[in-house]
Amino acid sequence: MPEIKFQPGPLDLETKGIGAAPAGMAIDAVGQLGWSVLAEDVSLPVAVLRDARIEHNLQWMQTFIERYGVSLAPHGKTTMSPALFRRQIEHGAWGITLATAPQVNAAYRHGVRRVLMANQLVGRGNMAIIADLQRDDTFSFCCCVDSADNVDALGRFFAERGQRLRVLLEYGVAGGRTGVRDEAQELAVREEIARWPQSLSLVGVEVYEGVLKEEAAIRTFLRKVVARTTTIAAAGEFAEPRVLLSGAGSAWFDVVAEEFAGQDVGMPLDVVLRPGCYLTHDVGIYREAETRIQAENPVAREIGRSLLPALQVWANVQSLPEPGRAIIALGKRDAAFDAGLPIPSLHYRPGDAAPVAAPETWAVTAMMDQHAFMSIPHDAPLRVGDMIAFDISHPCLTFDKWRQLLTVDEAYRVTGAVATFF
Repeated sequence: MPEIKFQPGPLDLETKGIGAAPAGMAIDAVGQLGWSVLAEDVSLPVAVLRDARIEHNLQWMQTFIERYGVSLAPHGKTTMSPALFRRQIEHGAWGITLATAPQVNAAYRHGVRRVLMANQLVGRGNMAIIADLQRDDTFSFCCCVDSADNVDALGRFFAERGQRLRVLLEYGVAGGRTGVRDEAQELAVREEIARWPQSLSLVGVEVYEGVLKEEAAIRTFLRKVVARTTTIAAAGEFAEPRVLLSGAGSAWFDVVAEEFAGQDVGMPLDVVLRPGCYLTHDVGIYREAETRIQAENPVAREIGRSLLPALQVWANVQSLPEPGRAIIALGKRDAAFDAGLPIPSLHYRPGDAAPVAAPETWAVTAMMDQHAFMSIPHDAPLRVGDMIAFDISHPCLTFDKWRQLLTVDEAYRVTGAVATFF
């Protein structure tokens, strides 16, 4: 893949989670300011990325994919941060996965030149975005198809533009998300693709297995997809010498690697995994998945020391209005709440030597736009102004609440900042 050319912009002084900084300062110069979260140099709430843990997770996943001989196209929708895309590519990523045409455009504008869009490209406005990007010969793109109607619309549009669009046939499951459900639907899509030989190229097959919750069902589904890929290859319908076979969200990437790596489909095969949340991991749904992976996957056990949660949101105790309740200046606009409420992790009183672990008896019970309700014992050692670090479940829906996140070392000294483009 061509080297990513990331051009950092200025630090945004009109958003939350930063300190006082000179106007016009480049975002990649923030680490030179000497800020410390614990010294109250930045405004709270603030979202931080623990840099050492990010680096550990990058190296862990790079080792994992190398052991299986597969490629990695991490899902960029998790962070939508070109600075983090660059680090993923520097650690062996084949490309970046994205979900929408505007996301693809944002990634392209920051230097990403190989994109797998794990979604259907629907609507002429979205098609036009991709067609404009495809005028750059260095840009490699493919998207998913699962209906004859969409294939017809894509074929017509890209024929009008005199371009060829690379597509992946998507398989799905009953009650799930997108993807063909049976061989009749599959055949209709394949036949429609064949009607547009000048403007559409079938280059592979894509799945998202995460809608299934049981490992046995996932393995059955993946094996069916391998069998169908073999059938299509035997029919000579893939347009390129190598078949692209892609799957894997952040919870079952090990199972996809086991089922897809090394398969014989009758043609050379490129397996591409797409987990995105491994970069920051979490203390909720993905920690549960990691526990299973460490217990069951031999490669993960050999690598050792599993993925580490690297994303936190720090906030102040804002009010102690009654015994047993603390109001925290942190709300739904700051942290995800769809897959579990934020978990108190560290407690720090400005001026103390270091943060201490938050007691397990502290728990967020509800959130509003700008406030969190935290249950505490009546004798909890809290004061207004104290600082609490919260760990997060489901990082995707925390990243999209921040235009900038700070990177920090293990003493919470600020080492830099990254911008997001949601």
